[in-house]
Amino acid sequence: MELRQLRYFVAVVDEGGFTRAAARLHLAQPGLSAQIRQLEQELGQPLLDRSHRSVTLTETGRAVLPYARAALAAADAVRQTVDAYTGLLRGRVSLGLVSGATGNAFDIASFLADFHDAHPALEVALTEDTSERMQAALLAGELDIALLGPTDEVPPAGLSLQTVIDAPLAVAVAPGDPLLGPADRTSIPLAELRDRALICLPRGTGVRAALERACVQAGFRPRVTFEAAAPRVLAQLAARGLGLAVLPTGEDGSASDGQLRTLTITRPGIRARVALAWRSTGPASPAARALLDALRGALPAVPVR
Repeated sequence: MELRQLRYFVAVVDEGGFTRAAARLHLAQPGLSAQIRQLEQELGQPLLDRSHRSVTLTETGRAVLPYARAALAAADAVRQTVDAYTGLLRGRVSLGLVSGATGNAFDIASFLADFHDAHPALEVALTEDTSERMQAALLAGELDIALLGPTDEVPPAGLSLQTVIDAPLAVAVAPGDPLLGPADRTSIPLAELRDRALICLPRGTGVRAALERACVQAGFRPRVTFEAAAPRVLAQLAARGLGLAVLPTGEDGSASDGQLRTLTITRPGIRARVALAWRSTGPASPAARALLDALRGALPAVPVR
């Protein structure tokens, strides 16, 4: 039995078949199949059921899988420990990012480029998703670190958060909208949004959760007619008169898109937050811990209001 055979077996299970696993491993499918059959012959039992269109685990395969994963994790830990003593970080870190999470406040691309220059043997897998799904992925161990908008007022048990952005929510309004009223108007009570078409981030994001909580407390449900994952697109839709874009403002109250007039939502005020999140027990690998330490040092720690 060889570690690479266990790695091939786990890849077939994770990918749901030989074709995708071979592509992921950069192997020819016949060679991959031969290695799995050799492993099965050495163990004396079939691990995979190939009698259907999709490959499934046999009863023996289900029993073996956790041990195969543990063996691979142990081998990776040996390599990481040796690398730590030589000052070289290897491995793969999964970083989740909610779309538009940091806006202009933090240049994530430049940060990752500098981090890669410092640790060229380390691979960072960047994933964009909703905050809600990323919170679940962190707890399940599928993500190491995430920049997300907390969807609950109290962080889920098992996660640690460092708030990096805490800004009031505002609506971006196209010129000529009756809501603008007096030229010096800078805010709008939440109740005035009751019957208006709103443009907002999708469900599962921190901004959307904060808006919906506030509206329910005010006695109505927000009428969201357009959704987009990027704040820039929200502003573009609002500029075409398709509704009011709900966006975080800068700390100075300026609009996310300077071409639109923004009114800060008041009575009650709603806060949009972005936080760096990780499992409370800390990332498992030295590489992930290094990335978390670098992010915590580069991002501000903002007190929650």
